[in-house]
Amino acid sequence: MLVADRYLLGELLGRGGMGEVWQAQDQVLGRQVAVKLLLGDDADESAASRFRLEAQTAARLNHPQVVAVYDFGAWEGRFYLVMELVRGPSLAQELTTYGTLAPDRVAGMAAQAAAGLAAAHRQGVVHRDVKPGNLMLDADGTLKIGDFGIARFVDETSTALTRVGQIVGTSTYLAPERALGRMAGPASDVYALGCVLYQLLAGQPPFWADSPTALLYLHVDAAPVPPRQHRADVPPAFEAYLLRMLAKQPEERPSAQEVADWFAGTSWREAPRPAAVPMPAPAAQ
Repeated sequence: MLVADRYLLGELLGRGGMGEVWQAQDQVLGRQVAVKLLLGDDADESAASRFRLEAQTAARLNHPQVVAVYDFGAWEGRFYLVMELVRGPSLAQELTTYGTLAPDRVAGMAAQAAAGLAAAHRQGVVHRDVKPGNLMLDADGTLKIGDFGIARFVDETSTALTRVGQIVGTSTYLAPERALGRMAGPASDVYALGCVLYQLLAGQPPFWADSPTALLYLHVDAAPVPPRQHRADVPPAFEAYLLRMLAKQPEERPSAQEVADWFAGTSWREAPRPAAVPMPAPAAQ
């Protein structure tokens, strides 16, 4: 199948709530790419302009930890997005294969993912859908973030059924402020990344419930079980910082750049520093 008279589709790489991803050959430039065909048959003029804006936003992000966007458009009533082909598994596949990952490997992934998010946040771009399926590993182990900006577009333009699917799919990683109906901000991405890191360490997300509504209440009201209760080899400092990323109030979370810098160093291996105790005032003479 030839998309837009240019992209020859090959192997189906994945299918999810937002559409299908195919390995393809760019017949013009002669290179392998990934083509995402988004669900829906509503490629009307207003939807097309919104998608164009989101895709242009994603294409502005030039960072080693962000999947590059090459092209976008509408074809046979569906939107398509042409991206860099990442040849490794997603973190969702890693979780399926291994269940949990070692803390040192999770720390390396945290540093890379947060660096990519920080680069986007500096451009005023919030991902809105950070989850294991959108974090991919290249053949050399480099982590790359996909689907920048596209989650909001799909949520705005898809059918009601697809929107319900999106809520079910993303509420596992949904920040409390978003569960309360507020706009997503950079801190929302940090919270979602914290949920992903927690799942990589513990083998389960910080919150889970049988219904999306009950799950949203947990994000808003419940305290996560400290990861060290799931596995003792998580360093105490790692646990303490991860729980900061999962703070209920956005302003209490570190920025993505702070997360990237912290996990790129060695502090996560150490015991957390005790809080400073104020010295008593000298007794009056």
